[in-house]
Amino acid sequence: MEFQVIPITRIFDIEKAKDFYLHYLGMHLDWTHRFEPGSPLYMQVSKGAFILHLSEHSGDCTPGSKIFVNVSNIQALFGELQEKEYSFCNPSIETAPWGDRCFTVIDPFSNKILFNEPNNP
Repeated sequence: MEFQVIPITRIFDIEKAKDFYLHYLGMHLDWTHRFEPGSPLYMQVSKGAFILHLSEHSGDCTPGSKIFVNVSNIQALFGELQEKEYSFCNPSIETAPWGDRCFTVIDPFSNKILFNEPNNP
């Protein structure tokens, strides 16, 4: 049995979402969907196996959620983000109480993404 988990995060502004997820995090816009013109947007973004759904639909999810993402090379990802011109987020790598190295970014809608490099993969 195999599973694939795709978190849904709530967004309120398409341009701010694209600036954070596409420009800052370097994700790709895979697709967008609206039931009809003027209805809320639903879209998928990805970076490798890391996939998120972003939704303007009020009932899909709660703003301010946290997503825990394991990554194999946290220093490389952190370096990519440090090179970007994004003044709204300034993460730093920390050692978590459980011994892993991690850092957290917060999107414009208060959703948190904790990137974690397992100490013993």
